[in-house]
Amino acid sequence: MSRTLVLLRHAKSAWPDDVSDHERPLNKRGERDAASIGRWLRDRGLKPQRALVSSAQRTRATFDRVAAELEPPPELHVSDDAYAAGAGDLLDLVRETPDDVSQLLVIAHNPGIGTLASLIDDETSDVPERFQMRMDYRTSACAVFDVYCGWSELDPGRARLVTFTIPEA
Repeated sequence: MSRTLVLLRHAKSAWPDDVSDHERPLNKRGERDAASIGRWLRDRGLKPQRALVSSAQRTRATFDRVAAELEPPPELHVSDDAYAAGAGDLLDLVRETPDDVSQLLVIAHNPGIGTLASLIDDETSDVPERFQMRMDYRTSACAVFDVYCGWSELDPGRARLVTFTIPEA
């Protein structure tokens, strides 16, 4: 079974005073960009069944706006372990995905999410945005990969980049 992995960095957040990093909300641009990514996924026929989302407020709010554009919305799995996780930690979380899930959405933070995208990329596709993905995984950046192994077998270099986008500012 072919699998699809969608790696999304959370949308742009606000920096209010007296709010911890974990509880920072999205700003207006972040709200727009997250909905835009949801529409972008929908327009490409992607229907993630499950979403692995960091427990931070900004990642959960990103999920809410993305999921509102998808039918049906993905099943939400919030993970404290995805907050401030490195690429290896995120990869371990992806490997825990049940085999019956064919499309997985991961919403997390940089540098972990961007490094994970570069790590799993087998570099066989001719996606022109690959360089941008490797160098500038900014807020709301989204990479889509084909995975040709079971989730538990996903290793570095075992996924093919299909597309990469960042919403227009």
